[in-house]
This record gives sequence, C-alpha cells and structure tokens, in this order.
Amino acid sequence: MYKKILVPLDGSETSEAVLPHVIALANCAGAQIVLLRVVTQPMYETVFGDTVLNPTKPSPETAGTRTHAEGYLQRVAFDYFEPRDNVVSEVCAGPVAETILDYAAAINADLIAMSTHGRGGLTRMVIGSVADQVVRRAQLPVLLVRPEDL
Repeated sequence: MYKKILVPLDGSETSEAVLPHVIALANCAGAQIVLLRVVTQPMYETVFGDTVLNPTKPSPETAGTRTHAEGYLQRVAFDYFEPRDNVVSEVCAGPVAETILDYAAAINADLIAMSTHGRGGLTRMVIGSVADQVVRRAQLPVLLVRPEDL
C-alpha cells in the first residue's frame, strides 16, 4: 500500500516522535522513508536579495542553514535507522507547508507522516500550524502523531 513515506522534520525532538511509527509502518509495507527538512529563507533575501535574480546561488546564510539541516538529517538517520533501511534525506527551502506538499507531489509520496506540536488556541491562531495546513491541503493521506509528553 505505501511505497514511499515522506517524513518532514523541523529539527525538534517533538517532530521526531513520529519516527517509531514510520519505522514500524515502513517495515510492514517495505516502504522507502524520505526524511525532509525545510529551511526558510530570510524575508529580506527573498524580496531584495540575489536569490531572486539567481535562485541557484544560495547566500552564505542559506548555505549554512542548509549544511546544518543536512547534518541534522544525517544524525536522525544514524540514530533511528539501520544502514540497510531504505532511507533517504533531502533539504529544501521555502514556505514550510507549501514546500512539504510540493515535494510530496514531486516524489510521488504515498503518505506524509509528521508530528504535531499540539498547539491550540491563541498560539495556533497567531503562528499557525504547519500540520494543519498540510492536512487541509494534502492530496494524499497524512498520518499525524501527537507526542505523549504534550
């Protein structure tokens, strides 16, 4: 049923709470796991910077952020997965929810699996919820896991 599972991670332990569920599901289905870290560009750079004129040339700040994100995904792969597991990772830049959805479509993912921070009320209204945006706009199944310690 599931051949490719996209797992967006934001660098927090909370986002990693979905990983045991994904591992169990992938083992049952023989699915590939794709770890995704979305980095955002500073607004000034997006509007006024060289990235608008030359999007293939990242700024030093973006390149540093990308390097940090790649290191994070390597650590997650090492901590949670065996070398024989079918796991790949990718770092993309852009608006988080939109980038997750676009990447899922680009790789033909069968499932998006992610943790929710469990924010509610005013906090959710002010800063929004990536998980909520993904669930509402996704054209494929989404598995949400709420960490037990919330």
